[in-house]
Parts: sequence; C-alpha cells; structure tokens
Amino acid sequence: MTRELFEKELSALRETVLEMGSKVESQIADAATAMQKRDGKLADRVRLEDSQLNALFQRIREEALVVIARQQPVARDLRLLMAFVYIAAELERIGDYAVRIARMTVTLVQLPARPLRAEFGLMAHLAIRQVHDILDALIDMNEQVAQQVAGRDDEIDRLYHRLFEDLVHEMALADDSDETLALTTLVLIAHNLERIADRVTNVAEDIVFLETGQVVELG
Repeated sequence: MTRELFEKELSALRETVLEMGSKVESQIADAATAMQKRDGKLADRVRLEDSQLNALFQRIREEALVVIARQQPVARDLRLLMAFVYIAAELERIGDYAVRIARMTVTLVQLPARPLRAEFGLMAHLAIRQVHDILDALIDMNEQVAQQVAGRDDEIDRLYHRLFEDLVHEMALADDSDETLALTTLVLIAHNLERIADRVTNVAEDIVFLETGQVVELG
C-alpha cells in the first residue's frame, strides 16, 4: 500500500511539472507574439500571469519535500523527485525570461516603430519548439530525445551572435536616444531568447540524470 501511495504521489507531482511546462510554453508564445505585433496589452498579460508559474514552482517544491520526508525514497525514486524539483526550477527561470521579453516589448511599444528582423521570429519559434520537445522527452522519460533537443541549442546561439553583432554595430551609428534605446532593448530581447534555450539544455541534463544517475554537460 505504501508503494502504491508513493506511485500516486509521483504521478501527481509529474503532472504538476508538466502543467507548469505547458504554461511556460504558452508564456513564451504570447511574449513572442506581443513582441512581433507590438501588442502592449498582451505583453502586460504575460507579466501578470508570472505569479501562476511561481505558485506552481512553490507547490512542486513543497510537495516533493513532503514525499521525501514521508517515504524516505532511495536510488532512482529519490533521483526522480529531485529531478522534478530541478526541472521545475528551470521552467520557472524560463518563465522569467518570457516576462523580461514582455517588459522590454512594453518599452519598444513606447518608441517609434522599426522593422523587426526576421531572426527574432525564428529565435522565438525555435525556443518554443525547444520547450515543447523537452516536455515530450520528459513525458516519455527519453534521455536520447532530451540529448537531441539540447543539441539544437547551437542553432539559436548562431542566430543570437549574428543579431548581437549587427545590432551593436547599428548602435554605434545611431544618432538619437530613441534609436539607441530601441536597439539596446532588442539586444536584451535576443539575449533572453537565447537564455531560454540554455535552460532547456539544463532540463535535458536533468532528464539524463534521472534515467542514468549520471551528471552530464550537454551545453
């Protein structure tokens, strides 16, 4: 009976982590849409919904600690609980990046409109796909898929470095404060999109740890 209860508690915790992941994916998608459409209201909604992610993270952490104290798990069971907490922490950070993108979008909306380079949309698309695919890997507990998802981080890195260099060059040529602020804000948005992919890599490492008990560096 104790094992049956433990399995139910693990299943409930896993579902909460996946619920959090789904909300994070939606947050990134909404932040990206707000950025591309200069939609200040949508950006504000992303910022306000961050409290839901924080509450889910707190719930996961507290429930995991209760299970550990009550069941005193060892070996893979303990790894599973710890991995859920680590993954939830990474998801919370990814949500923070979505909020930062939304905040910077509000700044952009207040400045004169300028064409948004295609790399921003592509980076956002890749980041959303990374989060979606790593959640699929978590659902299936598939370490090989997790490693494949982490390997796609290089594509986002290349886009970011290209954007960074070009935007910094434009900043050097900017002739008014509004243009400089807009370019600086775009650099920060690109940085936060790149950081989302880095956090996905951390989740992939947690999944590998969960399945193998080995700590690996995938980045």
